[in-house]
This record gives sequence, C-alpha cells and structure tokens, in this order.
Amino acid sequence: MIDAVTRLSAVKTNIAQAEREANRAAGAVTLVAVSKTFEAHEIRPVIEAGQRVFGENRVQEAQGKWPALREAFPDLELHLIGPLQSNKAKEAVALFDVIETVDREKIAAALAKEIAAQGKAPKLYVQVNTGLEDQKAGIDPREAVAFVQRCRDVHGLAIEGLMAIPPFDENPGPHFALLEKLAREAGVEKLSMGMSGDYETAIAFGATSVRVGSAIFGSR
Repeated sequence: MIDAVTRLSAVKTNIAQAEREANRAAGAVTLVAVSKTFEAHEIRPVIEAGQRVFGENRVQEAQGKWPALREAFPDLELHLIGPLQSNKAKEAVALFDVIETVDREKIAAALAKEIAAQGKAPKLYVQVNTGLEDQKAGIDPREAVAFVQRCRDVHGLAIEGLMAIPPFDENPGPHFALLEKLAREAGVEKLSMGMSGDYETAIAFGATSVRVGSAIFGSR
C-alpha cells in the first residue's frame, strides 16, 4: 500500500515538472495539502515529511485537530478552503492564516469586524463560481472584480487572490483562464486553482497554489 508520504513526494515531483513545462520559476507554486476528514495522526507523517501548508473545509473540524498540531509545529500555515458562514467568522479569523472563500458582502463585513476586534489579519481570497453552478459557493464571475474593489473600499479588506473550483465534468482550462483574467483585472497576484485531478493544468494557466487532497491522503 502506498502511503501518504510517498504520494506527497510524487505530487511535489509533478508540480516541479509542471512548473518547468510552463516556464514557471521553480517553487512558484505552493502546494496546499487538503487534509479535510483526516485525523491528526494521519496528517502528522505528512508534516514530518516537510509539508507545511494545509487546507481544511470546515472551521469546526479544523478546531478539533489543528491547535495541537500547531503547538508541535509552529510554522504550519492553515487555509480555509470551504464555505464560510458569517457566524463562524470569529473562529475562522482566530484559526486560519488564509481564508480563500470570501464570496459575499455579509462575509466580508463579518471578517472586517473580526479582523479589527482580534488584531489578526489572515490573507484573504475571493472565491469565484466560474461555472455559475447553483450548488457551489462563490461570486458570479461578472461581479468578481467589482466585489474585490468593494472589499477594499467599503470593508477595508486586503484581498490578495482569487480561488475557483471548476465544474467536475468540464474541461478546467477555460475556467482557469477566466480566473487568471479576472485576477489581472482586479489587481490581485494569487491564484488558488487546481486539485488532485487537474493541478498540472492549473499550473500551466498560472496557479500560484494548488489544493491537493486525495492524491496525497488517498480516497476519503
């Protein structure tokens, strides 16, 4: 049976190759290891193998396992990559270093309030629903640039990137290209796009971080 550490090494090798093929600088792409649904004892070997950036979908689940891991490994970086409810903004600001799922005014306002109250400012990405899927979080791509500007002007938030999850049954390339275009128009530098099945493609389209779960930890 192939373990998570072996799969992590393979993913890192693939990322490095994709960077070269896209004429990107070595190390231009950050690997976010998606550890949702996995327990601390399953995550720890991956940390010990050198991985430092992780993604979680739910605030409550992350609260149950990451404080102890961060005590043992203080240099970890934790990303929230699942939908954020406004009533969880306080906990999210306290726990996460990066929140990738800002997608509506209510969330922007709640985050601004908590950032001011806690004096802690996680990096923020706006999630864009590039496929206009009803069941998926994210702002309409036609409204994304204006929303980034409102986050800055109205809420005083420093938006540093965009994030998207293309429809699973479509070619992801056009969605990645759209996100890259919107990022340029919005004046943000970070692009969180690409998952286990398409991260090499995302790198070719300019991803600065890829969110890889099952290709490292195995099926859930």
